[in-house]
Amino acid sequence: MIAAAAQPWSRPPQGVDHVVEGWLAEGSVRECLALERLLPEAGARWSELPPALDAGLARALRARGIERLYTHQAEAVGAALASRHVVVATPTASGKSLCFHLPVLDALARDPTASALFVYPTKALARDQEHALHALARESGHEIPALVVDGDTPGDARRAARERGRIVLTNPDMLHAGILPNHARWASFFQGLRYVVLDELHVYRGVFGSHLAHVLARLRRVAAFHAGAEPPGAPPRPVFLSATATIGNPLEHAARLLGVPEREVSLVAESGAPRAARRLLVYNPPVVNAELGLRASTLKRAVALTADLVRARVPTLLFAQSRNSVEVMLKYLRAEVGAVAGPGALQGYRGGYLPETRRAIERGLREGEILCVVATNALELGIDIGDLDAVVLAGYPGSVAGAWQRFGRAGRRGTSSIALLVCSSEPTDQYVASDPEWLVRESAEEARIDPSNAEILLQHLKCACFEAPIVLEAAPPRVTAAAPPPRGEAWLGLDAASTRDALQYLAGHGLVHERGDRWYWSGEAFPASHVSLRNIGWDNFVIVDEGSGTALAELDWRAAHTMLHEQAIYQHDAATFQVERLDYENHKAYVRRVEPDYFTTALTYRTVEVIEPQGERALAAPGGRAAPRVGLGDVKVEEKVTGYKKIRFFTHENAGYGDVHLPEMQMHTVSFWLTLPEALVAEVGVPRAAVVEGLRGLGWVLEAVASVALMCDPRDLGRTLGDGSSDDPGAPPPGRDWFAGRTGRESPTLFLFDQHPGGVGLAPRIYERAEELLARAATIITGCGCAHGCPACVGPGAAGSLHKAGARALVAALGLGGGARAAPVAATAARL
Repeated sequence: MIAAAAQPWSRPPQGVDHVVEGWLAEGSVRECLALERLLPEAGARWSELPPALDAGLARALRARGIERLYTHQAEAVGAALASRHVVVATPTASGKSLCFHLPVLDALARDPTASALFVYPTKALARDQEHALHALARESGHEIPALVVDGDTPGDARRAARERGRIVLTNPDMLHAGILPNHARWASFFQGLRYVVLDELHVYRGVFGSHLAHVLARLRRVAAFHAGAEPPGAPPRPVFLSATATIGNPLEHAARLLGVPEREVSLVAESGAPRAARRLLVYNPPVVNAELGLRASTLKRAVALTADLVRARVPTLLFAQSRNSVEVMLKYLRAEVGAVAGPGALQGYRGGYLPETRRAIERGLREGEILCVVATNALELGIDIGDLDAVVLAGYPGSVAGAWQRFGRAGRRGTSSIALLVCSSEPTDQYVASDPEWLVRESAEEARIDPSNAEILLQHLKCACFEAPIVLEAAPPRVTAAAPPPRGEAWLGLDAASTRDALQYLAGHGLVHERGDRWYWSGEAFPASHVSLRNIGWDNFVIVDEGSGTALAELDWRAAHTMLHEQAIYQHDAATFQVERLDYENHKAYVRRVEPDYFTTALTYRTVEVIEPQGERALAAPGGRAAPRVGLGDVKVEEKVTGYKKIRFFTHENAGYGDVHLPEMQMHTVSFWLTLPEALVAEVGVPRAAVVEGLRGLGWVLEAVASVALMCDPRDLGRTLGDGSSDDPGAPPPGRDWFAGRTGRESPTLFLFDQHPGGVGLAPRIYERAEELLARAATIITGCGCAHGCPACVGPGAAGSLHKAGARALVAALGLGGGARAAPVAATAARL
């Protein structure tokens, strides 16, 4: 990378431009740049302040030097003042906060009984916005109390919020389990509820978003209960104001979350904010093993490039793909430039750090005391962290929207900035490296939710019954086909008849009962306390330092299996601790400070059991061959951590293995599968072992292809082969009965499943587009020039392995490989 200053007393050149010029001048960096592009600046577009805006707010804005609003701000404020639901979908740092601060404060200034609810996905965002609201209200001359209510709020502050709060800032979890079940205590607040603000709407996707759609349905129901009946033609109460980073379907996504028709939501998508110039670079590490297609370590290269920025005193954010990667890169970065940066100038930020630690890091960034932070996507959201000039991504984050959301954290002060992607060897990263303009050309992915998911729907229907009886017309003595549908409440996504069916299902389990035209909760438990919106157990594992006896950090239940098993090396702020004891029942892990030369990574394997098929069909087979079959259905996935691997710091050499003995994790979800009948296996023309290896390779690339085609995060999909996959390093060696077992399938079967309980609609879309996605995967397999497999196609394979040859032979047998080219491929596989 860039050479250091020639003399110890020489002060190295500083700033973004110096770093980029150095990279472009240095051959080892320049040769690896797949893209170096200057994204030009754009000027601001303005509109006058709305004439109807409260005079105090207008004075406060002018005192801040804001004489006019950006065009998108004026459009959003105007729609909100007209009582329209609004979704603002403009880039990061475009001033979205004013789009809802102004109409909310305007309404509360005019009506002393009005109230507003702000919902943020994290506690940090809520507290960040609390200060901004307080400041604007104070400067406008209005006394409008704004209070945060979350899990950290003490009892007396919660009581003050209930009794005097005009603005309450919270998160979905507290709204779901703390506020709505106790809405009677919040009666005056809900009676005056005018606005509900939903920021960071793009976060509410998948299972989390599906849950939130039901939480918002419950919120509207509780608000209507306290406000009473509205006259015909009255504007909606409350009005929902939402903001999102750029996604492919902001209007559709907002309407589905709010449970209203799209025509009732105003979309504001054209930004009027100025944009500073940005240098976009895509760096593809050099190939270090041509035979296996392996490239230099993404983590090491990202650290080396970030070190150049640190030396030039460029405030930088380095994004990692996992918590472990954060700690490894932080350790490497401190080793390389810790002395140059100064004490405390290089920090890590991820889930698991205690709240006070994260707040201190955020404050240090804002005040310029911290020069570089290595973070997971926990810092992707809009927390105010001051002015940054560079963002480095160690690996493609899985989506165009995610990449630009992270890149948008830099360049907020109007100066030029760097957006640098360091690719890994994974197929999706190599796809981006082969066509880097795709990052600029491709539209952002769509955010998808599935509120009709039966498991999620029933959980929130129970919560709704607990909060207030559901009103439905009593069922007639005899139901006939000609009978009119029942009248009354229809739960989100259901009609009244289906709502009655769902309630009767709950009644059959003793959870609700019918009395007249009302359904009441009759269970003993508090239903919301047993429903986690984020599919994480309520009880995190606490990490206790045996040396000091103090709590070091917390981890969620799932992460504890892979990071807190006994003998694991747990990394925290670049320090290393060994897990001496895991108290699984009491959710505590006891660690001891150590100085090993290695870190650990967990080895897992999965098994899949088909519970209920939803559909299955045969694919077209060429030349009269036996046809492969694709299917879709409900499955049970069991995942078990079987061991761990030791990896040496800096060299990344394998230093040994160890065993882990923990209970398995179970999940019910929806899966797509591809089955090769035994007759087809025999017709491929290569040994059965080669067919199995080929199916494994096909699964590797099909998962990447599906992620890109469906525009979803690769982490939303899981992959396994048969009933116990040796795709996972912890799996036992495959034997003759490998594909038999609880699936009842002896034929080789590839599963691609939704990585969320109950599914979020990805597997059905793979099933619908199976032929197209398989053809795309085949094109990558046959078009890649590697001999034995590489991360960019079927995964790395050693010389003489059947990995690549088996995949090519399988593609040819399925008629996907391009005819003349596929035949010699199959012959090569047979010789191997």
